[in-house]
Amino acid sequence: MTSNAITQGSMKTDCLPLKRRGDFVQKMHNPVDGIEKIYNLILVAIGVPVNLLAIVILSQGKCGLCTCTSRYLVSMASADLLVIITEVMLWRVLYYYVPGSFLYITPVCSVINVLRCAATDCSVWFTVTFSFDRFVAICCQKLKTKYCTEKITLLVLSITCILFCLKSIPLYFILEAGEVINNIPWLCYIKPNFYTDPGWIGFDWFDKIMNPLLPFTVILLLNVLTVRHILVASRVRKGLTGGRKAQNHIDPEMKSRKKSIILLFSISGSFILLWLVFVLHFLYYNTTGVNTRDYNNSEFTFQRFGFMLRNLSCCTNTFIYVATQSRFREQLRKLVKYPMTSMM
Repeated sequence: MTSNAITQGSMKTDCLPLKRRGDFVQKMHNPVDGIEKIYNLILVAIGVPVNLLAIVILSQGKCGLCTCTSRYLVSMASADLLVIITEVMLWRVLYYYVPGSFLYITPVCSVINVLRCAATDCSVWFTVTFSFDRFVAICCQKLKTKYCTEKITLLVLSITCILFCLKSIPLYFILEAGEVINNIPWLCYIKPNFYTDPGWIGFDWFDKIMNPLLPFTVILLLNVLTVRHILVASRVRKGLTGGRKAQNHIDPEMKSRKKSIILLFSISGSFILLWLVFVLHFLYYNTTGVNTRDYNNSEFTFQRFGFMLRNLSCCTNTFIYVATQSRFREQLRKLVKYPMTSMM
């Protein structure tokens, strides 16, 4: 029993273990496939520990970040960890290296499909909610006192998680067994009526709008508005501090916002860059209706690299914290040294 990682028209059903052995063999001849196999193994080896480190360090609240920011970053790291486990480890790596395992049983791969899609949606929308929270904190001083609180943060994160988990449940029912062996259903096919039934077509478009189209647009818009606000505020403060003296003037308010601004732009900028190829392919695919099932065409290669970069975005935030947050680096050093100091 083998797997076949072909796209069946929906971005949410990429790399389903389905259809003919010939298709799988054809795909295995594609050079991108060999690169992807090694790439996904490295991604798991790096993504799991770095996200666990981020969760442990940030949850202690000793990085000099406000409570709201810490809550968002811990939630983002948790969602990224789930994406690495469900999307990369279970959905991609094990299908390559453990053929014929229980993961090929239809109910099992259907559940994994739901979990990976829910985890991806939560990871993306936690980034959106974090960007909006920082936008309010930087640009909307009147709203900041009401919105940027621990209670509102927990409420926003909980509602976001619940809604996207519920949204992913219908994805369980779009799949059916490819074959039955000893009364056990194996493999996951997309049901033919998924492409013809008005209800499924509507759900598919709603799913595509919610991820990646809407979050990518919202994060871009929030960053543009934040940059605009910072530039306007900077000009106003320069005018108030008076010409050349402004060059030597240290603005305490801007200094206090500096870390938050750097963190926001680093995380959202990384997200935009790493998701760009995926979004471009998404727009190209849905505009032209091109068929990317041919493993030898350039569109398929472009799509594969889009997914690889998209999954990489689940590993970058911890490195951003190390690069931009001095207290995070300090806590990381303590955590790394802790086993040695305990033994000594």
